[in-house]
Amino acid sequence: MNNIKSQKINRILLKQFNNKSKPDIKKISSEINLSPQTIKNRLSRLKEEKIISTATININPNPPLNLKYVFLEIKTNPKEPQLVNNLIKIPQIKTLDGIFGEFSLIGLFIFRNLEEYHEVLSSIDVIMAQSYFKKYQIIEPIKVFKTNGIELQNALINPKVKLDYVDYDILSILQENYSLKYLSTYKIKAILNEKYKRDPERKEISQPTIYNHIKKLESEQIILNYTINFNPKKIGFKGKYIVRIKPKDPSRYNDLAVKLEKKKQITDLFRIGEQYGLFALVQVREIEDYGKFIRDLYDTEEIEDTFTNFILDSLIPYTNFIIH
Repeated sequence: MNNIKSQKINRILLKQFNNKSKPDIKKISSEINLSPQTIKNRLSRLKEEKIISTATININPNPPLNLKYVFLEIKTNPKEPQLVNNLIKIPQIKTLDGIFGEFSLIGLFIFRNLEEYHEVLSSIDVIMAQSYFKKYQIIEPIKVFKTNGIELQNALINPKVKLDYVDYDILSILQENYSLKYLSTYKIKAILNEKYKRDPERKEISQPTIYNHIKKLESEQIILNYTINFNPKKIGFKGKYIVRIKPKDPSRYNDLAVKLEKKKQITDLFRIGEQYGLFALVQVREIEDYGKFIRDLYDTEEIEDTFTNFILDSLIPYTNFIIH
């Protein structure tokens, strides 16, 4: 099987594993006309070939969770690989990419709260103090419009919904799953009860209770989707870019963002407090597709200027986004 055809089949398969509830192998089997065993075998092979890594979820950053997204731009040189290794060890880092320009690395971190952010920032300061250039800057998004291909304007959470420590622990377990297999409520119960045994303030939790918590998290759009982390380059996405966008009319940032989040090439979109106030991550299958994407932006006559960083390499190779 040639590589292009294989990549297309892999994209079709991974697209089926992007669901608002846990993917059902039997249902996927009927959708793509492959037996459940064939699907399982192919997934195992994709993991062995380092095309995919683990099952995970995407979490809604909107209130009441108020997840804090932070970009870190760093100037470094090839002679200090330990800096990269130390950054990758930080649990909150989601992406770390090499770029052209004034800075040579850019990383995305997602924090659960301000306390966690400030704690990790102190660790980053220590890491950067040991670097050659000691030059870095932080970009703090004001608003998240799109994350991992998921548009957030219609994913507002009911302000009356209440989350407790069990909800947060379940989200953490599902997102940080180190397996390709989605965890059962039985397995989650075992993990939580082992954890709660060490805390006298926590009570043992039952399997039906965990099931009810998960259903609440799904129905309230706190769990945005279940998916599989994959290496975009290995399924045919040849180009990744960061584009900063300056609109002609600064009063229309929000309106422009709502239009831009519809574009399938944009996987992540943020409002930031800078002159180029929209910050987008773009994935394309062919390098030429990015040129067309930029031309289409200017054809709207709403864009005054853009600034692009081409991603040279992804030091954290696995991510996920909606595949179209």
